[in-house]
Amino acid sequence: MNRRAFTLVEALVAVAVIALLIGVLVPTLSSARAASQGARCVAQIRQLGVANAAFAVDHRGRSVPAAAEFRDNLRRWHGERSGVSERFDPARGALTPYLGSGATSEGVRACPTFEPTLRALREDGRGFEAGAGGYGYNAAFVGADRTDRLPGRWTVRDDRVGTRRDRFRRPAETVEFTDAAFASDDGLIEYSFVEPSVHPHAPTGRPDPSTHFRHRGYASVAWLDGHVSRRERDSTAWSGIYRTDPGPLNLGWFGPEDSNALFDYE
Repeated sequence: MNRRAFTLVEALVAVAVIALLIGVLVPTLSSARAASQGARCVAQIRQLGVANAAFAVDHRGRSVPAAAEFRDNLRRWHGERSGVSERFDPARGALTPYLGSGATSEGVRACPTFEPTLRALREDGRGFEAGAGGYGYNAAFVGADRTDRLPGRWTVRDDRVGTRRDRFRRPAETVEFTDAAFASDDGLIEYSFVEPSVHPHAPTGRPDPSTHFRHRGYASVAWLDGHVSRRERDSTAWSGIYRTDPGPLNLGWFGPEDSNALFDYE
């Protein structure tokens, strides 16, 4: 019986073919994984919109307050805490009862793409808003009742309640939730508010952005009418207050620059 062994050249060819196949398959698998995570994120952010709509039904048409008694800094839409040095407890969040099973212990189901960052922050003793799941709420307008005391200058009238949903003229073009994060002095952290392009109370000033375009250049967006879409970044800015530039971390805004058209009541 003639047994033929592999020659060195044949072995090297086989290794090269395997390496080539791996080179072809890895990007495909990575792309498929990213697509799966993006789809899960869209489903989860849609759930946030549904939960907030249900909250409004039970609260005379008002959305969940973003940060009730903001100066105390103890209550936010995703959780509460007893002291300012503690983490927010998602089991005590105003929106938590509307999120369904599995939400009370872990808070909002984390965006799968952002979950490793949330885990690292928790392990590092930070992540005080990890219960928000990596999502930000339109606190400037949906999450607080504002009044226009001066042209273009929106002042908070009552932060203990959200705005009545019927006050928004274009709910299909009003941001409710987005993928969110923030560029702090120590790098990327979680953040539970999505900042508009300009300060509501000071139209000439821009905050640091918190919309996070983490899905290969896209951010998931839940709109006030209930639909969800994905948007690309159109602009970014850096106030210089924090040491980290938000731009390279995929933070910015979509829509018209220097305008709150996608956030406010108009």
